[in-house]
Amino acid sequence: MPTTTAAQRREQARVQYDAFIRSCPTNQLLDRLSDKWVSLVVAALSTGPMRYSDLGRKLAGVSPKMLTQTLRSLERDGILTRTVTPSVPVRVDYELTELGASLAQLMTAVKAWAETHIEEVHEARDRYDAEAEGQAEKTTVPQK
Repeated sequence: MPTTTAAQRREQARVQYDAFIRSCPTNQLLDRLSDKWVSLVVAALSTGPMRYSDLGRKLAGVSPKMLTQTLRSLERDGILTRTVTPSVPVRVDYELTELGASLAQLMTAVKAWAETHIEEVHEARDRYDAEAEGQAEKTTVPQK
C-alpha cells in the first residue's frame, strides 16, 4: 500500500466536494438553488412544461427581468430546457430536464412543508418577538 504525503492528502481532499467550503462549486450551486424564484420555478414546472407567460402569471410578484434571469440560469445549469416554436407570436416553452425533475421532488417537498407549517412559524415568531420585547423592557433603565 503506497504512502501518501501530506501535500498529496491535501490535494485529494481538495478534489472532494464540500458545500461548507465557500469556494466549493457545490456551495455555489446551493446558493443558486436556495433562491426563492429558482425554487418556485422548479416547483411550477414539476407539473409539466409551461410557457414564459404562464410562468409569469403563476409566480405572483416576479418581474419579467427576474424571471428571465432565473430561467437562463436554470437552463445553463441543465435544470430545464427552453424550446422555441416559430409562430406568430413566437412560442417559448420551458420544461424540466431529468436532472431538474430530480430537484423538483425536493423543491416541491420544501414548498409543501412551508405551506403546511407557516402558521406554526408565525406563532413561533410572535412568541420570540414577545420574549425579545419583554427582555428589552427589563434591561431598559427608567428615565428620571
